Amino acid sequence: MPEKEWEGDFDPMADPEEQQHLLSVLDSFRSYRRLAHFNGTHVRRQAFYSLPQEHWTLLSQPPFSLLASFNKLDDLIDSNAELAEAIFTAGFKAFLAPTIDSEWVASIIPAKHAGDEYQICSTVMDHMSVQTNQTDMEKARSCINQFYREWSAEGALERAKCFDPVVAALHDEHTRRLTTTPGLDRSDTRVLVPGAGLGRLVFDVCRAGYSVEGNEISYHELMASALVLNHTQRVGQFSIAPFALNGSNHHSRAEQMQAFAVPDVHPGTELADRGKDKVPAHERMSMATGDFCVLYSQLEYAGVFDAVATVFFIDTAPNVIRYVEAVRNCLKAGGVWINLGPLLWHHASRGGGEEDDEQKRKKRSQVADAGIGDPGSVELTNDEVVALVEHLGFVMEKQESGTFETGYISNPKSMQQSTYRPVFWIARKK
Repeated sequence: MPEKEWEGDFDPMADPEEQQHLLSVLDSFRSYRRLAHFNGTHVRRQAFYSLPQEHWTLLSQPPFSLLASFNKLDDLIDSNAELAEAIFTAGFKAFLAPTIDSEWVASIIPAKHAGDEYQICSTVMDHMSVQTNQTDMEKARSCINQFYREWSAEGALERAKCFDPVVAALHDEHTRRLTTTPGLDRSDTRVLVPGAGLGRLVFDVCRAGYSVEGNEISYHELMASALVLNHTQRVGQFSIAPFALNGSNHHSRAEQMQAFAVPDVHPGTELADRGKDKVPAHERMSMATGDFCVLYSQLEYAGVFDAVATVFFIDTAPNVIRYVEAVRNCLKAGGVWINLGPLLWHHASRGGGEEDDEQKRKKRSQVADAGIGDPGSVELTNDEVVALVEHLGFVMEKQESGTFETGYISNPKSMQQSTYRPVFWIARKK
């Protein structure tokens, strides 16, 4: 990706409340180790020793050896925390470091930490007023687990089911366009990926030769995607155990304690300019931060993209009409909208006049147009979504429903399996 990792007009450091939210996100990654040890093993050990002595004594011995399992879990937490702290450090350097006086930083850093980036960043955070909320801490934990889906070799099955149809549809569209524009290069096709998450689909689309812009509003996922796309040094640099902190529905401790290497590919190496591409990969991939509805409804984005790819995204909309209007605005006439995912409406319980912290934060970013921060929500069926897309200026060219099942960060060995049967459709802007 380009050196400028995020694009967009909104400066989070210019608003005191937004700055406090950013500090909370950073601290949620920094606090991962401490909180995971407390909730993952300390609380469990307390509960274990609250059993009758003869019971915990029995379970301490083979074949149970639960105390040994707690020790193993502590090791896996430390491994997860290395990734969390790397995200914290990269995010701190990107967002906070440019705003902090370097002489002041030098005055508060102990000599023993002078060469340790994490300790330097953490020490600065200790001197700032940070109020970390529970939601951000839960999102940090979820973000670490999401690396399994997007950046492990074992997550390839979920990715193949959800990302491969999108890339295949882009290839089909490129082939169709070649009939009218011979010699058209894939890099001439501009693709937008809203809700980019940890950036794997953005990476896959770029690796396939297209010019792609990802969009994400979550600081958690922006920081995590920036780390993996821009700052990882090698394949398998980190090891994560996404299922270890959940003690339910395991056949064996070995299944619970599975560890996976991430990333499964090194993005920098994969996208290195080998002289074969018309446009080098680092010029074809970017990430924009901000509210999708607000950013891509602006005049400057009108008719910019040849394709929009939404995967497990449209159900994040309180008002899906907003999403359809934004897609319609930023697509060229004749451009395609490729969509895959379920309809697990994220804001089903949101009242008409109530505002949660996330709504308030998003409203602060754009007073004139709050986008996803607008009050109200609605839940539509798939038939109604399709009818809405057609009503608002698209022709539905392909629809598939229930043709495959997929999980989402699912453990295939667990006794509990949660699966989706997502819809897949392609709509063309009139």
